[in-house]
Amino acid sequence: MAQLDFHVGDIPGNAGRIIESAQKAREELAADVIVFPELALTGYPPEDLLLRPGFHEMAGEFLARIRRDVRGIHMIVGHPHGTADGLFNAVSVIHDGVVLDRYFKQHLPNYSVFDEKRYFVPGSRATVVDIRGVPTGITICEDIWEPGPARQAKEAGAKLLINVNASPFHSGKGEEREKVVMRRVEETSLPVIYVNLVGGQDELVFDGGSFVVNRDARVSQRAPDCEEGLYRVDIDLSDGVDVLPAACAPLEEEVAVIYRVLVLGVRDYIGKNGFGGAVIGLSGGIDSALTLAIAVDAIGAERVEAVMMPSRYTQDMSIEDAREEASLLQVDYHEVPIDDVFNAFLESLGDLFAGLPADTTEENIQARCRGVILMAISNKTGKIVLTTGNKSEMSVGYATLYGDMAGGFAPIKDLPKLLVYRLAEYRNRKERVIPLRVIERPPSAELAFDQKDEDLLPPYEVLDPILERYIEQDQCIEEIEKAGYDGTLVRQVAAMVDRNEYKRRQAPPGVRITRRAFGRDRRYPITSGYLNARRMS
Repeated sequence: MAQLDFHVGDIPGNAGRIIESAQKAREELAADVIVFPELALTGYPPEDLLLRPGFHEMAGEFLARIRRDVRGIHMIVGHPHGTADGLFNAVSVIHDGVVLDRYFKQHLPNYSVFDEKRYFVPGSRATVVDIRGVPTGITICEDIWEPGPARQAKEAGAKLLINVNASPFHSGKGEEREKVVMRRVEETSLPVIYVNLVGGQDELVFDGGSFVVNRDARVSQRAPDCEEGLYRVDIDLSDGVDVLPAACAPLEEEVAVIYRVLVLGVRDYIGKNGFGGAVIGLSGGIDSALTLAIAVDAIGAERVEAVMMPSRYTQDMSIEDAREEASLLQVDYHEVPIDDVFNAFLESLGDLFAGLPADTTEENIQARCRGVILMAISNKTGKIVLTTGNKSEMSVGYATLYGDMAGGFAPIKDLPKLLVYRLAEYRNRKERVIPLRVIERPPSAELAFDQKDEDLLPPYEVLDPILERYIEQDQCIEEIEKAGYDGTLVRQVAAMVDRNEYKRRQAPPGVRITRRAFGRDRRYPITSGYLNARRMS
């Protein structure tokens, strides 16, 4: 099982890794076959690169190079393949330069983060290939979630099933995958080898966790989450075809897996896009503290820069906590006060604002001063700005466009506030890097005197469950109210979510953690009359 991190679009680099890994599997692991993830040659998802003829020409050229350069081992390689019938999401079974057979994915996901019907046409037939005397059926990712392809492969004579995947993470996904595959084994009595991609691709993180299920529908082997590796699977032919037990990486607690996914997502976004490091605005609050810890764990303290930008409303303890965070994580730390910059804006706007009371305008100007400073550091140093907003804030618009939303990547944008606290406590269990006071103090944007989040928002213990029902479960207001939540409050929260879609559309990408993240996962119109129609009905 080649659980590897492939780079979307880097066909030469991906082909090189395929060749190198196949040779290593043959020489060091004595493998008869090496199985790569879905669309390994191009990386997943290649999206509209698939619309470029030159992309397919390059893929064909390097697939031929793979065939030419590897001997003595079967390779199961995912790649796009065009025929007169259309473009297929394909897997080729290659041995000694010959394509023994090809399988075309039958079930093309077109929901959530997937758009495969935009590019591919579905296959229809089973592919069963003899590998060292074992009739081996091939399927691709979504095919294993439906009973048809596995049953079809068994009817075509398969004694072993291999399923290649690019299955992105969301909370609880690992256990869900294993249960699905166990059902297919129960239906067919065929052991299944499930190979998954690992690595970050924009919002998506592929968490690996490749595994093997034996004929008794039990997991007999499991690769670690979020780690690359080649994992040898031994096949037992003494009584039919089954898999032998091997090392089983433990199923970690959810918060640990989520943290590893965040670190992997940040590391790959920064690395694959060629940034020299990261710069983060520290506020002394929990969101920026957690973001800093993730960044350091992802790319190392020497590549992370933290900037505290105090104003007249910043409390002394916020500055003290920011300094302590930077010291604990050993990052380069700076303080850049914004009062002079803020005053310059107020003076420039004085005539226009004459006679008008202070309001959120002045608060937003402070946030935008900070955004300008961080982006200037980014431009000068080549480091990416990591924003620090969480999902609860993004949901209700408790964020400033071109202010604290300014940046290149948003590591915690899909973390509800209560999960931010859980992750901070988890990270501190490994090593204390976030001061206890940061976790215990009431959260505040500190854009006005003695400001608290709960001055404008419900307590997060109430807000987060409402947001989960409204955003991730698509429940209507009446359903949420029936679940025991105050109807007036639910309507207020829903209105805030709906009217702030325009902000979220302009936010940087960030790691997908929940089943329904903002961005490619949840697509709502900015201009919509539904809110008014709902009030009138």
